[in-house]
Amino acid sequence: MRIANRTIGRSSNPFIIAEMSGNHNQSLERALEIVEAAAKTGAHALKIQTYTPDTMTLDLDEREFHISDPKSLWSGTSLYKLYGQAYTPWEWHESIFKRAKELGIIAFSTPFDATSVDFLESLDVPCYKIASFENTDLPLIRKVAATGKPMIISTGMASIAELDDTVRAARQAGCKDLVLLKCTSTYPATADNTNILTIPHMRELFGCEVGLSDHTMGVGVSVASVALGATVIEKHFTLNRADGGVDSSFSMEPSEMAQLVSETERAWQALGQIRYGATAAEEKSIVFRRSLYVVKDLQAGEKLTADNVRAIRPGLGLPTKYLEQVMGKTVKQQVLRGTALSWDMM
Repeated sequence: MRIANRTIGRSSNPFIIAEMSGNHNQSLERALEIVEAAAKTGAHALKIQTYTPDTMTLDLDEREFHISDPKSLWSGTSLYKLYGQAYTPWEWHESIFKRAKELGIIAFSTPFDATSVDFLESLDVPCYKIASFENTDLPLIRKVAATGKPMIISTGMASIAELDDTVRAARQAGCKDLVLLKCTSTYPATADNTNILTIPHMRELFGCEVGLSDHTMGVGVSVASVALGATVIEKHFTLNRADGGVDSSFSMEPSEMAQLVSETERAWQALGQIRYGATAAEEKSIVFRRSLYVVKDLQAGEKLTADNVRAIRPGLGLPTKYLEQVMGKTVKQQVLRGTALSWDMM
């Protein structure tokens, strides 16, 4: 499948998405700096999110609308205030997408309701991302799928049955190109709760491209996922975690994103194919194997013994597996010390 000018699949290096989320800290200037920084790292895409506080929840700061979990990064505020702090103003979208296009990086977004899909269609985005918390919102899935554009869906928290509903809804509504991202919906996530062995299983179950929406720290989990067949990697991205912001604590900085791009590509290159024996690049190294050499001057008729034949480098003589077979045989001619042993000498 293709997203804009990029081929997505195991024949291409992994498609790396830098997720801006709310790391713009309500500054368009900072948002554009994030686009520029993402492009410099070599990331292939920049993703934002399209919603308003009113399309997400109610303006209440009580009961279930108040975040009271002490373990939450956002404890002590309301859902409405959090989304007000994190959302990307819709009037910024065109500027962000324009800057990305100028820099040669693919820009798209995550819609959260029908109005945001219609808005993004007016900007002609090349694809859509569905967030984990929306992967069971089948009306939204159908709305996005009806655009006919590629869909990337995070699978956080979803059971196989729920994913089956999601994939069927997308396919039936017109989605031809689909990527499912293994995702753990904790912020940050830990490696031991990531379960990336699910990635090849998802590919087999749903017959689509698969990848990872990675909320762990560092690049290790993402690199490992490539070995399991991940063709898309998404990571939250910021200029500097110390600057703060709703997602900054589990976001990558530019040097880390550049490392992610290079290391996932290296992991993809290393997969290669099932192969044994010397590669073309290794042919010259065969000479550094051990082989059988005469290590003392011999006269015609002398026997080969452990005193005058040894397995040494380089590898120009008989293979060492023949050592026992040649012991006791006589040489037909004079053989000087340092001569590679061959059958025609005996």
